[in-house]
Amino acid sequence: MHVARYGKQRKIVRRKERRGYLLLPFFPPDMFSTKQSCWFIRKVVCWRAAASNAWAVLLLLPITAVFVILSRFSLLHPIQTISECTSLLTSTSAIFSFILLCGVILMVGFLNLEYYTVIPTVACSKIALLGQLLHPRQFVNSLVHCIMGIIMAWCCAVTIGGRYETLSYHCTQSDGSPQMCLNEYHLILLLAGAFVGLSHSLLGVIYNMNYVSFHTVKGSLLLVVKCSATQALYSVRNYIVVYFFLGYIPRTWMCKTLNLHLSSSVHPLDSITGLLDLSLLYHLWISAAFLLFTWYITLLLFRIFVTEVYSFPVQSSFPEDAHHCLPKVLADKQPMILKFLALQDLALLSQHSPSRRCEVFSLSQPGGHPHNWNAISKECLSLLTDLTQRLVAHHDTVATNGRAKSLSFGSERKTSSETSVTSGAEDLMSPRPTLLMKTPTSVFTRSIAEGSQSMLTSPFTPDLDSPFASPGLRHLIAPIDQGSPWYGTVQSPHVMRRAPKLWSTSTDSQINGSPLPSSASVPSPKKEPSKPSLLAQFLQNRKEQVKNFLAKRVLIMYLFNKLPEASSQALFADSQAHIWALEGLSYLVQASFSEDQFGVVQTTLPSILSCMLVLQEAVDRHFKLPHASSKPVRSTSGMGDSTYKTLRFALRATLKTAIYRITTTFGDHLNAVQMSAEHRKRLQQFLEYKE
Repeated sequence: MHVARYGKQRKIVRRKERRGYLLLPFFPPDMFSTKQSCWFIRKVVCWRAAASNAWAVLLLLPITAVFVILSRFSLLHPIQTISECTSLLTSTSAIFSFILLCGVILMVGFLNLEYYTVIPTVACSKIALLGQLLHPRQFVNSLVHCIMGIIMAWCCAVTIGGRYETLSYHCTQSDGSPQMCLNEYHLILLLAGAFVGLSHSLLGVIYNMNYVSFHTVKGSLLLVVKCSATQALYSVRNYIVVYFFLGYIPRTWMCKTLNLHLSSSVHPLDSITGLLDLSLLYHLWISAAFLLFTWYITLLLFRIFVTEVYSFPVQSSFPEDAHHCLPKVLADKQPMILKFLALQDLALLSQHSPSRRCEVFSLSQPGGHPHNWNAISKECLSLLTDLTQRLVAHHDTVATNGRAKSLSFGSERKTSSETSVTSGAEDLMSPRPTLLMKTPTSVFTRSIAEGSQSMLTSPFTPDLDSPFASPGLRHLIAPIDQGSPWYGTVQSPHVMRRAPKLWSTSTDSQINGSPLPSSASVPSPKKEPSKPSLLAQFLQNRKEQVKNFLAKRVLIMYLFNKLPEASSQALFADSQAHIWALEGLSYLVQASFSEDQFGVVQTTLPSILSCMLVLQEAVDRHFKLPHASSKPVRSTSGMGDSTYKTLRFALRATLKTAIYRITTTFGDHLNAVQMSAEHRKRLQQFLEYKE
């Protein structure tokens, strides 16, 4: 028995080896989880990066030819310039320089693969940005870019020739004896390459140049040329200023290290007369532009190749290939590029592929279970729930810091939903047997897990423990015993006449449909608050004194103050995944109206609508905070992708469109879906096109 089972397992392993898997000894299935998680990096991302590097190397030859022509061009002798450039490109030094340039391009491509990210890093304060710039990993990146800049500057110096070609030259002393002197023109060009490389590395952190977005590339070649020329101009300007004040340091060090002398007949370049050389400034600018253009074109090609659409199979006939299928890939947390491409494929599948949609709606054989739809919908709902939890936590933090006090009681009374989303978001994915469950979506999730055919309804009461509750409501219930488990429920008849609250229900009502018992029937002894110890009080006082002392220092406050919009941008930094999840879910639900033969989508339709409505409430709440609804300032760096700054606006529009897509398709049929009274009221606004 065991021998037969082992032989079958060995056949599966040999089948994997024939399909291109690495030769591995047999282990239990869970031992392959690490290997399976990186199959996409190994077989897809690395090959795409290699293809982008190959194209960058192929484009390097015409780019270098253009640089040679621009660096040696003469209006008075155009024909002679062309002949000189042709002979230079076929010389031995040019071929050696081209080989070095190819090595630099390959290194740039490797750094792009090593440092890229699909979720940008948003620094919420100056000190956080400074920490990113001084990180050891960033220090290594900056050092490598400096070395590559020096190598490319040396290649440019050799290509330009003339006074830039060598680091030293023969000169004569005042007494006529020969000696070796330092060629400062060659030195200033090498240091310019290092400076441009360092600037490029630091600006990459500030403007998130390693961020890879999934947007259509339009007019990118002209954009690269413009950005290269502009950034090279700024870099040369800054470099000239630095060299004017500190240029004597590397010049003196080179002379002492290489035993070189300074010619008395040549003006030093760290002076006004030396730096006001138009030919020198032009060659510095054209060399910096050539360096940046080659690096930017390599980065652009990498973005194009790595974000190419990848089609995942919905289901597979072989169990060993299950981790390649879309439902399994969506559940993987790492790598993020795999998850993003899977969500992108889901969004495209739901819109343009009827045959693959049929596979999503299909039932497993044998058993007849909708495993594909359950896995896909569960992961999408998990993503949306996670975003809801983050929004509520952020709103809770803002309210705790006192920045949400501008909302008056009268303005909050106009809002239909003012209760917490946190517990509702948690219960949506993992229902817990607590006394008060504030989210009816837990009922929907339970119906998915247990396969129940009916949805339970229950009365809804306002939840004043939520971060969205008004301070005015809490004052109305001040006389209530704080130790009571019902502390926080609404007791005023004026408040009870308001519309029922969103995301608030009770476990008892879900079970037997009875209303909640009164607070008098559940007595609870009042707990005496415990006093902190003397040591804790002493440490707390010292902590407050330090905070007050630092708050009076302008530099400290400048470094630690929150940047405008930064918190909001950080919250929605990964919202491209949520946008695709919303599009995928809404289009699949829309298609299920005519394509779902087994009704697998209808069982989860209440939870999908509930999750979307809860998220919309949280998003609407977030946009009422300061700086959340303000448009971001356009980035000054063209190659730094700033699309993540507007993701919150795209998410809000996509969320509303997704709900309208479902309501438009199903229409009045949604009245048969069992949901809470508040959800039904909110959904009716979409049905009547009033939202």
